[in-house]
Amino acid sequence: MFQFISGSFLFVIVIAVFFLMSAIKILNEYERGVVFRLGRALPKAKGPGLILLIPMIDKLTKVNLQLVTYDVPSQDIITRDNVTMKVNAVVYFRVIDPLKAIIEVRDYWNATQLLAQTTLRSVCGQVDLDELLSAREKVNAQLAEILDQHTDPWGIKVTLVELRAIDLPIEMQRAMAKQAEAERERRGKVINAEGEFQAAAKMAEAAHVLAQEPMSLTLRYLQTLREIAAEKNSTTLFPIPIDLITPFIKMANRWEKLEALEEDKK
Repeated sequence: MFQFISGSFLFVIVIAVFFLMSAIKILNEYERGVVFRLGRALPKAKGPGLILLIPMIDKLTKVNLQLVTYDVPSQDIITRDNVTMKVNAVVYFRVIDPLKAIIEVRDYWNATQLLAQTTLRSVCGQVDLDELLSAREKVNAQLAEILDQHTDPWGIKVTLVELRAIDLPIEMQRAMAKQAEAERERRGKVINAEGEFQAAAKMAEAAHVLAQEPMSLTLRYLQTLREIAAEKNSTTLFPIPIDLITPFIKMANRWEKLEALEEDKK
């Protein structure tokens, strides 16, 4: 009889310990617990810390509130100007309402992943290649806004979306390289032309100043000779004024006219 009573007492103790272990749960600071009591969710999530459940009646579902980073796989994109490429991105999101995340959607993690992939293809397909390359911040903001609007009923907050890499076909890379090279050549020619224009304008101003004072031309000539001599050149050039050659040119022209008249007389 004593053995039966002791065995029953031990059984009761084991059952009590089992119920206590089932009733006591500990949640970390970054976790919340959604409690279903007889199939109905309690109006407020539990945690963090120690919580008590009714064994066999309450069911606990843990939800992680930490920021989640999802690397969107490379997606085949056709831009608005019909350029095919591969684009991947990173999405940062977190759960802000555990009740909605558990009740409103079956698997909020998988649903957010699929939504990020489809949204990435949709948004990138509505912009041109140049805008996608030069205005990434605008595209990132548009992606984050669309994702946040769709995931808000699920209790999910999308904080940031960043395009990581844009893989262009080799043919398109070559075409863009040629375009960039042609653009650099065009800028070089324009800069060279502007320099020639400014130099010509300055030379015209200098000629106007020299024309007002004839002696300044002689001084400039002597300064040039001095600069040539300072460089220790073996050859020195002396420019001859055109006025000294003009009489000889006139005499040559007269002789040519006389020879032409003699030939006509013959």
